[in-house]
Amino acid sequence: MKNQYYISAHCSISDNIVRYNNEVVFAGTENDIPGFFLSVYQHLGVKYPKFYKMDNLAKLGWLTAEVLLKDFDKAKYQPTDIGVVLTNANSSLDADKRYYDSMQEIASPALFVYTLPNIVIGEICIRHHFKGENAFLYF
Repeated sequence: MKNQYYISAHCSISDNIVRYNNEVVFAGTENDIPGFFLSVYQHLGVKYPKFYKMDNLAKLGWLTAEVLLKDFDKAKYQPTDIGVVLTNANSSLDADKRYYDSMQEIASPALFVYTLPNIVIGEICIRHHFKGENAFLYF
């Protein structure tokens, strides 16, 4: 029997609303992105101290994964059988700009790591113990 791969769920986070399979699971009132991400994190009731160190792209991807994987039974799979593929239109542009600004004085190594867009995949895989193939594509 051939393996079958298909999309079984989707999540979107935009305009202060988190949707899971088109149903609103959280709506915020914050006027800033970091505040909204923190509200979503608190709403999900997750305890993951590394969340506070992440940049906005990593937080967005990580929160999306938390919503998508809430009821996922990873016990049915080997860690090496679970891969992650992400895509966006701007790579890590937000972190790139902040890192560039930090270079005016002393470049921040804490920001540099987030200029690599695959860091968001790393954060997701570490959290969920995924060890399969992964790719971050942008176009």
